[in-house]
Amino acid sequence: MIYLWLGVAALMFGLYNVFIKLSSDHIHAVFGAVVLQFVAAFMGLAVLLWLYKSSAAEISITGRGLAWSALAGVAIGLVEILSFVIYGRGLAVAVGNPLIVGGSLVVTTGVGLVLLREHFNAIQFAAIALIMLGIALLVWQAAQAGNSGP
Repeated sequence: MIYLWLGVAALMFGLYNVFIKLSSDHIHAVFGAVVLQFVAAFMGLAVLLWLYKSSAAEISITGRGLAWSALAGVAIGLVEILSFVIYGRGLAVAVGNPLIVGGSLVVTTGVGLVLLREHFNAIQFAAIALIMLGIALLVWQAAQAGNSGP
C-alpha cells in the first residue's frame, strides 16, 4: 500500500509543479504562493476535521512537532515563491522541476547520512549517484544553451 501512496504523492507533486508553471505568467509570484498555501491549508484542515470526527486516527501534537512543521512551512513557502519566479522567467518545468527536486536530493541525502545517521546500501548510493549525474547533465545542457545566444 505504501507504494500506491508514493505513486500518488509523486503524481501530485508533479502536478503541483506543472500548475505553478501554468499560473506563473498570470499571477504575481508571492500572491500565487499565498493562494496555493491557503488552498493547501484548507484541504489539510478538512482532512484533519474528518479524522477528528471519524476517530480514524489519534491526533497527537507536541511542541517539537509544531516547531519542525513550522520550519517546513517556511521552507516550502520560499520554494513556492521561488518556483513562481523561476517559471515566470521562462524556465521549462521539464528542466526546472528535475533541478529543484534533484538538487533537494543532495540536501536530504546529506542530512539523512550525516545528521540523522541513516544507512544506505550500494544500490541506493548508485541510484542517488545516477540522479546526481542527471542533475549535472541538465545543468550542463542549460549552461550550453545559455552560451549559444546571438
